[in-house]
Amino acid sequence: MEGSKIAGYFKGKSVLITGSTGFLGKVLVEKILRVEPEVKKLFLLVRAQDTESAKQRVQSEVIGKELFKVLKEKHGKEFNRFMEEKISPIAGDVIYENLGIECSQVDNLFDQIDIIVNNAATTNFYERYDVSLDVNTLGAKHVLEFAKKCVNLKMLLHVSTAYVAGLQEGLIQEKPLKMGETLNGSTSLDIESEIRLVEETKKELHLSETDSLKNTGKLERTVMKELGIKRARKYGWPNTYVFTKALGEMVLDHMRGDVPLVIIRPTIITSLHKDPLPGWMEGIRTIDSFLLGYAKGNLSCYLADLNEIMDVIPGDMVVNAMIAAMVMHSGENTEKIYHVSSSLRNPILFRTFEQSGYRYFRENPRVGKNGKTIGFKTVHFFNTIGGFKAYMTLRYKLPLEALHMVNLLSCGRFTQSYKELSQRFRFIMLLVDLYAPYSFFKGRFDDMNLQKLRLEIEKDPTDAEIFCFDPKILDWSNYFHQTHIPGVMKFLRK
Repeated sequence: MEGSKIAGYFKGKSVLITGSTGFLGKVLVEKILRVEPEVKKLFLLVRAQDTESAKQRVQSEVIGKELFKVLKEKHGKEFNRFMEEKISPIAGDVIYENLGIECSQVDNLFDQIDIIVNNAATTNFYERYDVSLDVNTLGAKHVLEFAKKCVNLKMLLHVSTAYVAGLQEGLIQEKPLKMGETLNGSTSLDIESEIRLVEETKKELHLSETDSLKNTGKLERTVMKELGIKRARKYGWPNTYVFTKALGEMVLDHMRGDVPLVIIRPTIITSLHKDPLPGWMEGIRTIDSFLLGYAKGNLSCYLADLNEIMDVIPGDMVVNAMIAAMVMHSGENTEKIYHVSSSLRNPILFRTFEQSGYRYFRENPRVGKNGKTIGFKTVHFFNTIGGFKAYMTLRYKLPLEALHMVNLLSCGRFTQSYKELSQRFRFIMLLVDLYAPYSFFKGRFDDMNLQKLRLEIEKDPTDAEIFCFDPKILDWSNYFHQTHIPGVMKFLRK
């Protein structure tokens, strides 16, 4: 690491990181500690009742992970002491003002923090609308307000998603989302009105005293999920997640003032390509649902255009781009947006992903619950809704109806078979409902800003190697076959 200008930037600085228990958060924490052990302090904001509980969460959900194996080997017996010296867990939550941090700690943090990384988010496509607004929209607002109180602040970096662009086609630019902007020409989007709508809807859901609290909770959960999808699609976004992330960006752009702000918009994040543990990942991403579904024998067909481009980027490259952006724009009174993507610089077809999967599973046969090898089967892909629906009717709906009748006549002899077939049917339909729009996505993410950043980094050979975020170096077929898919099978298949 000797000679790295970027790594050296963190020497003596303190960084507040939200969402540190998430996939990117862990990778960022590990990377900073590995390349710049002289960083002063990493304050990790985690949801917890008190400091002791926060410490336990950080220990079990962050530094106790296999991701930190290289750091453990590097520091040996001094690893725990090093972590205690560099990491300070903070109990709090972005949904509250001052991030929910105790008053006794807040003033001290305002004086110490140099950089804030807001990585906190709920990424569930069909999250409750109230929860998603709290975390993804109001959370961004609270982090910005906190940043404005930090007297030595040099940078606020906010992690968003490239899919705040919705399902736009053509070249999607690296530009801010303006307050009230919609994707379908509607002019009535107002964040305060959305928050009031949530509050009013929840008030209307108060049931009579005779209804159980359990039923009240279930109804509220269902209504809130449906409301999120309804409001997202009203303004042109496909799901609650990307809609509320877009609203969060609008808040940041509108209220930024003179805070140095960088917004990172990754596309679909995949497992680590290189450092420190190739193939490592947490949390099931869009494309990984297909792999796991296939491995479990639940995926026989899907709705997708295999000749369309999929936009994916390894998690370590996203973190490298985040770090480079922090350093390059430190202290600047500017707002910069970066698409961390691959669709322009090194595009990959869905077909390449499909073929890599088949290659892997031929070489590593699936094993059923009974311990027997499952025969290799291909997945039927349909690029039209009509073809997909016809297949689902013949393959699942009609057999399910017949099996239901036979099961009734035979006093339940086929209950298990019915359950298994029904489970496969629901799994496929859920995947299609969630992800099919992205299987036909025709947008391409402009990465001109990122290319300029890359050229700056490449002026220093050491930094270019340590903080590489150029997807051009990837052979996608080999990456999926040798790194990503084995990683999914190892770290996600539980």
